[in-house]
Amino acid sequence: GASRGIGYQLVSQYAAAGWDVHATTRGHEPRILAEIEGAVQIHQLDVRRDPQIQALARGLPKRGLGLVIHNAGINRGHTRDDLMEVNAAAPIRVVQALIDANRLVGNGRVVLMTSAMGSRRGKTGSLGDYGDSKAALNDEFRLRAPAWSLAGVVAIVMHPGWVRTDMGGSGATLSVEDSVTGMRRVIAGLSTADHGRFYNWDGTEQPW
Repeated sequence: GASRGIGYQLVSQYAAAGWDVHATTRGHEPRILAEIEGAVQIHQLDVRRDPQIQALARGLPKRGLGLVIHNAGINRGHTRDDLMEVNAAAPIRVVQALIDANRLVGNGRVVLMTSAMGSRRGKTGSLGDYGDSKAALNDEFRLRAPAWSLAGVVAIVMHPGWVRTDMGGSGATLSVEDSVTGMRRVIAGLSTADHGRFYNWDGTEQPW
């Protein structure tokens, strides 16, 4: 999910810091990414399409990835089924494919972008379609976390804050630059002790 908003800013900042970046976009939207200076390779990926996921996993460098950030997500204007497919099922499916293809280096870091709106905090009932999709992602992540740890992965879910993007809206409290800068700081400091946890963009821990 790299063609706009948080994803685009992640690509920009990591490329500027000297990383080799593999950026994915759903459609034919690579022109803005192609303008980023640095080592950026662009791949087309619809996270709902398993054949595309498998092809990407097989085609990535065999030397492995040090960091995977699954940022693709949708909100308004989509059905509940679509929200569940893209926000809850796809992140797990993509990461599992990369693990199965041995594309993560030892202690490779994985960050799944979630939302505080998917934090139940003991509540029962619906959190709304979007919140339910993120809660479902969080639940499945916690189920997978032990196996992913055995596979040598350090994985977390992360809330980027309420960010001024097309999805977050103009009234959001946080700029995309500040959100991504904060998240990169948290990601850089991750250790095995952080595996399976839920963090905010500023490094505070988010209750489930």
